[in-house]
Amino acid sequence: MKKEYLFYSLLFITNLLSAQVNFVNRATTLGLVATAGDTYAGNGISFCDYNNDGWDDITMATREGYKIHFFKNVNGHFIEDEEISIPNNTSQHKQVVWVDIDNDGDKDLFVTSNTDGNKLYTNSGNSNFVDITLVSGLPTENMESYGASWGDYDNDGFLDVFISNRSETDVQPNYFYRNNGDNTFTDVTAEAGFDNNSHMTFCSAFFDYNNDGWQDIYLSSDKYFNQNFLYHNNGDGTFSDVSTASGTGIFIDAMTTTIGDFNNDGWFDIYVTNTPTDGNVLFRNNGDGTFSNLAIFSGTRLNSYSWGAVFLDADNDMDLDIYVSCEFDGSNPAYRSSAFYKNRNNNTFENSRNSGFEGDAAKSYSNAVGDFNNDGFPDIAVSNINYENMYLWENQTVNTNNWLKVKLTGVQSNRDGIGSRLEISINGDKQYRYTHCGEGYLSQNSNTEVFGLGTNDVVDYVKVTWLSGIVDYVENVNANQLLEITEGSYSLGLNHTVETGFSYYPNPIQNTLHLKSENPIRSVRIYSLLGQEVFSKSFNSAKVDINTSNFESGIYIAKIDFGKGSETIRIIK
Repeated sequence: MKKEYLFYSLLFITNLLSAQVNFVNRATTLGLVATAGDTYAGNGISFCDYNNDGWDDITMATREGYKIHFFKNVNGHFIEDEEISIPNNTSQHKQVVWVDIDNDGDKDLFVTSNTDGNKLYTNSGNSNFVDITLVSGLPTENMESYGASWGDYDNDGFLDVFISNRSETDVQPNYFYRNNGDNTFTDVTAEAGFDNNSHMTFCSAFFDYNNDGWQDIYLSSDKYFNQNFLYHNNGDGTFSDVSTASGTGIFIDAMTTTIGDFNNDGWFDIYVTNTPTDGNVLFRNNGDGTFSNLAIFSGTRLNSYSWGAVFLDADNDMDLDIYVSCEFDGSNPAYRSSAFYKNRNNNTFENSRNSGFEGDAAKSYSNAVGDFNNDGFPDIAVSNINYENMYLWENQTVNTNNWLKVKLTGVQSNRDGIGSRLEISINGDKQYRYTHCGEGYLSQNSNTEVFGLGTNDVVDYVKVTWLSGIVDYVENVNANQLLEITEGSYSLGLNHTVETGFSYYPNPIQNTLHLKSENPIRSVRIYSLLGQEVFSKSFNSAKVDINTSNFESGIYIAKIDFGKGSETIRIIK
């Protein structure tokens, strides 16, 4: 009996240990031999598949006098890509972002610099790039830029750019440029509602905090005398400052702006890094336009000088964990060199010190998530300073959990589906992702989203809500595969009832649009594809009929609010 008890006890302990999250640095072994240099506040890193071959590549910004490092992923190993033909650029680079500005399917490259002007290179094919900064209308002078985030604020199908500028000596406001769709950009900073004051902004992130189908923007500002800002997209080309009203207008030494839904409630949350004076901030989205700081309650405050942070489901157990890079090297026990927070799925996290990351003794700033070996478990790339080699933390977690990867191709929306809302459901348990282009502190994550499925081998449905308003809905999806979704290929059809019990018909419409829901419909707003509001009315009914006889022929986006949730649909007149 004692031997049997000992056997099962050892078996339990072995299974427990094998299920533990484990990250191992594999940079040098896999061919990633590169240093960013010794740049103040670090340099950025991208974990994006820049050549569209299905393998996540790594691109690293560097100090002045160094070239940008392009590492091509070849079946899970990396080689420095000497084939990329890019005009000589040895400025001090801050962020490198791969972005398809012209929707041609090839990744273009935007590089920010805080010593020289930013650069935009278009991809002309065959790894050849052309510097079009001057003719693009983007500024060529040095604005001391750090972060650049791309999103489609007017839902016209082309990605616009918010450039975060930071200077300790000069007045350097941020700039916002609209993509005109012809490789040129227009400065709409003032027109959109942003001021010309200096906020020492490190970075920003596009996301839809109120789930109304329009991309909002959150800004992280350095120094305690500068406020962080949340700007609400009004849907008419302008933004309103809701920083105070939302509770996100904090004054801290903010570094990163990282977006994710850590509690799987369908409302996207914000993680902001900081110095140890007040610690990091975890803003839970309350779903009513306000946020609550759960950093102390959740255990994610962190006593260190924190910079880059990412949300990821490290063990594919169906909730998002957090990884944070810090500027300490670990020699002072009071300050962590990095931190990994394991999600307990109850609004709290375990500050895990048993998740690998052995040998982490560098001052780290920017990090990004990808899946370099396509095994369905997310890995982390980290850029260090003081001439330390970069890290590639391979996820070597061993468990029986499954996964699903989703990659989007836009048609009416931008080509990479940036700004799309992804939702999956397994036996009623839902998870959400939001697609970005340039996020976190000077970073860019993979264009492919990874969902952990636990031990489940089938996903009941995958739902994608594009910025165009089109909704794609795929049912009964098998685990452990890459699901590629092209916009409109799984579009919700005529009189389709989605999982919330909401239905609508007919589509196309003649003179009346009929809406029906299990939950009372609170309001309906209808927009043209140009963003013009053509109908808006409040209701409190499970059935609503809307007279569309005066609508012109065309495509419209209808946003239906149920109080605690919403649906966005595309209708044709």
